[in-house]
Amino acid sequence: MKEKVILAYSGGLDTTAIIPWLKENYDYDVVCVCIDVGQGNELDGLEERAKLSGATKLYIEDVVDEFVNDYVMPCVKANAVYENKYLLGTSMARPVIAKRLVEIARKEGATAICHGATGKGNDQVRFELTIKALAPDLKIIAPWRIWTMSSREEEIEYCDKHGIHLPFSSDNSYSRDRNLWHISHEGLELESPGNAPNYDHLLVLGVSPEKAPDEGATLSLSFEQGIPTALNGKKMSATEIIKELNELGGKHGIGIVDIVENRVVGMKSRGVYETPGGTILMEAHMQIEELILDRSTLTAKKEVANRFADIVYEGKWFTPLREAYQAFIDVTQQYVTGEAKLKLYKGNIIKQGTTSPYSLYNESIASFTTGELYNHHDAEGFINLFGLSLKVRAMKMASLDLE
Repeated sequence: MKEKVILAYSGGLDTTAIIPWLKENYDYDVVCVCIDVGQGNELDGLEERAKLSGATKLYIEDVVDEFVNDYVMPCVKANAVYENKYLLGTSMARPVIAKRLVEIARKEGATAICHGATGKGNDQVRFELTIKALAPDLKIIAPWRIWTMSSREEEIEYCDKHGIHLPFSSDNSYSRDRNLWHISHEGLELESPGNAPNYDHLLVLGVSPEKAPDEGATLSLSFEQGIPTALNGKKMSATEIIKELNELGGKHGIGIVDIVENRVVGMKSRGVYETPGGTILMEAHMQIEELILDRSTLTAKKEVANRFADIVYEGKWFTPLREAYQAFIDVTQQYVTGEAKLKLYKGNIIKQGTTSPYSLYNESIASFTTGELYNHHDAEGFINLFGLSLKVRAMKMASLDLE
């Protein structure tokens, strides 16, 4: 009996060409696994394509709710954003995909896992760190670091030689990755940071702000312990809320980000991300959180958020460090419960009011009128002590004639 390899399969040209390549170079039985994280109609026709290409079996695994609940929500609670802009759409999905690949490898008794990530990207790191953390005994095969093919034309020619005649085109197009949270775009005019994105050609989930309706939309989001629980007063799962917000946000040009980011492997890359629902959700969460967290905790949490984003981006989900940071984040979310109202208008998210039973905002203290809990005269002593070190230094400089 031949050994088995589990192939992370998307149905695209790359992973289709990998099937005969694995059979030819390793003499494996190839078990294709497509992990559904919300990529929509990209899954259509996969079984026929995989079998036609020489696979012995195809799994299509729906992990959308697991993806949202166990990977997206911790990042929402953390307010994790990479390099101030990227909401980690692809980064969050890779560990849940790789985890399921390992589970099926165990089920099938496979000896190896193969992925189609390139040797220049982040995804090879994310896939392989997860596999190493969960199944250090499994062999990892990354064809793009081994084979000699370097273009779509060569891949199509390779498929044709192996009797795989599928309607793949050699025409250039954007390189995209889609899941429920976002869609990313790279390539074509985006390869030069000096070019403006061709949004009319590029956008999939929504429209540019210029083409959004002249009339905005108002909505409310309810949270319990940092997790979204209702949209416009209607109880819904986090998955359902993201789906609804994607449609609404896309319509109003929300969540389009053009970024030059620093990849894990050391290079800079330019991409455009569409994250309409996620952008709204993160803004609403932060809007509620700012009412509830005290100053010191909020400051510490911002530091943790940046570090948490780095950890997720670098593919280190299955590490003690991520678990430790997430434990801190979960504690901060104990009272992050309330409702945020927002208006969407031509790419903008505008506050419309925030309420929470745990709000630390006290009108008696914050009001310009004198309240019972705050005595203006107390500020003088506070400032004297708070600025004492500055005053002592200035006095010393003056005595030394160094001012």
